[in-house]
Amino acid sequence: MKTKQDILNAISDIQHPAIAYSLVDLGIVKDIDLKDNKAKVTFAFPFPNIPIAEQLVNSIYGPIFLLGVDFEYSIVEMNEEEKAKFMQMETAGWKH
Repeated sequence: MKTKQDILNAISDIQHPAIAYSLVDLGIVKDIDLKDNKAKVTFAFPFPNIPIAEQLVNSIYGPIFLLGVDFEYSIVEMNEEEKAKFMQMETAGWKH
């Protein structure tokens, strides 16, 4: 049986395609709840209707699937504090 740490280890290096930080560090992967071999991942985006949302979700789905864990997800909007941290990291890590 896989653990939450196994999942974090599998996804911790997955970077945002345009920002030189991982999705975990950026706060996009907000939470992982693992129960009965099903990972429920909560994604937090700074704004609604992010054009690459599906791409970001799929980049996390693949490694979790390879662990043999079922995948489910939800999307929420970042709160103001999370959004401020994201924007600061985005500015610092933007890939030119």
